[in-house]
Amino acid sequence: MLVPEAQQIYLGNELHIARALSWVENRHPESEKLLKELQGESKVIGITGPPGAGKSTLVNALVSELNELNHRVAILAVDPSSAFNFGSLLGDRLRMQNLFMEEHVFIRSVSSRGSLGGLSAHIIEMVEVLKHAPFDYIIVETVGVGQSEVEIAGIADTTVVVTVPESGDEIQALKSGIMEIADVFVVNKSDREGSDAFVTALKRASHMKNREHETPVLKTIASENKGIKDLISSMEVHLKSSRYNQRRPIILAEKVYSILQESRMKDIHLKDIQTAVEKELNHSQDINLFRFAEKFNP
Repeated sequence: MLVPEAQQIYLGNELHIARALSWVENRHPESEKLLKELQGESKVIGITGPPGAGKSTLVNALVSELNELNHRVAILAVDPSSAFNFGSLLGDRLRMQNLFMEEHVFIRSVSSRGSLGGLSAHIIEMVEVLKHAPFDYIIVETVGVGQSEVEIAGIADTTVVVTVPESGDEIQALKSGIMEIADVFVVNKSDREGSDAFVTALKRASHMKNREHETPVLKTIASENKGIKDLISSMEVHLKSSRYNQRRPIILAEKVYSILQESRMKDIHLKDIQTAVEKELNHSQDINLFRFAEKFNP
């Protein structure tokens, strides 16, 4: 039997969803009990890439198209925080104005709060809240700095890396590590000079990195809604594939370790948790981290 708050989230009550997100973000005393009640199967799409690549414009176009297809979508827009007072720009209020009036779209701004990885410290908990709600897709747009690419690749079912023709040549792309985490490449603002050459370089680099399958490289002009249908098709193909996300056990194991630390359980080893997570994933791809953590509570 779900606790009343979890039941309301399951039914899609946006007031309760928003309150639950605030609870987990601010470590409300009720949040731990709530989190143990959550379980969902919504697909998580990570959108990352360098500043100026047009990620927010792409998300805006992507969600509008998904909404036209009658999909319910939640957006977690992670904004950079001030290094002095941890305040956030919360820029989605300006960037996504047309989505706020859409009936089946839920948008939440979240500050990175000084996290060097570009994600909020409680992003996994917030994603779990949204997965429990009746959304078809959860889109997490990262700040696009530092280790955010590694983090989002461990959380998302499909990671979309957004670039622009000016992002650099093939060697620079390989050095930045994006070949490791991209499930789909998007070259946005592809009407700019050099886009075809950059697409070719990305395709070649992807093939060199993994000869078993090539990562799709798509051209979009998000401001004109061009290429968005192809992006959705590529996302769907990847979501239906059986490729194993090698980063997921590492990210989830670290989060479980954090949960245990907060419970003053200092004698648990992260490597043991990672091994247990990997075994659990062999049985089910959906883990309730908070019930799982209880297994390590002596």
